Amino acid sequence: MIVITPHNCIENESNYIHALFEEGLDLLHVRKPDFTETEMRTYINGIQPKFHHKIVLHQFHHLAEEFYFDRIHLSNPNQSLPNRPIDRKSTSSHSIEAFNLLGSDYDYAFLSPVYPSISKIGYRSKINLTETVKQRTNFKTKLVALGGIDTDNIQQTLKNGFDDVALLGTIWLSANPLETFKKCQQIVHSF
Repeated sequence: MIVITPHNCIENESNYIHALFEEGLDLLHVRKPDFTETEMRTYINGIQPKFHHKIVLHQFHHLAEEFYFDRIHLSNPNQSLPNRPIDRKSTSSHSIEAFNLLGSDYDYAFLSPVYPSISKIGYRSKINLTETVKQRTNFKTKLVALGGIDTDNIQQTLKNGFDDVALLGTIWLSANPLETFKKCQQIVHSF
């Protein structure tokens, strides 16, 4: 299971992040589009180094070398890579057709928004992405559902053919992010 950081920082965010990792979070996608490089460096320094191998950078990819990260996320497959070779890459797609065209150099790709977004009000797909998964021909790259994922639809999402789920709004807009994460994690592990 993957968690993506909230767009804007929330109170005690680093404490929540540490707690999520302690509870078994597989990967944390650090996506802070409004951050400067200095702010990103400070943010990363606020996360215990023992968890750095589970961090995926969305921007300032050159910091991967500084912090010894081996994972980055490219917002689109044509985005340029940092100078340093990266062992693990992920990307985003908004249609099963685009996902099917991805090469085997991506570990996984988000397909979004699968359901109406929780964090971006009004953001939804014009087509039913859960139905289009039946047209999947790329099985070299893991298919990760993103957008509107919550405790009510995780199990069905995985049944529909997604390999994993990514959570954002359901975690960070929750009254108790850690408890919500645990509930989601329990559903994923029981599938």
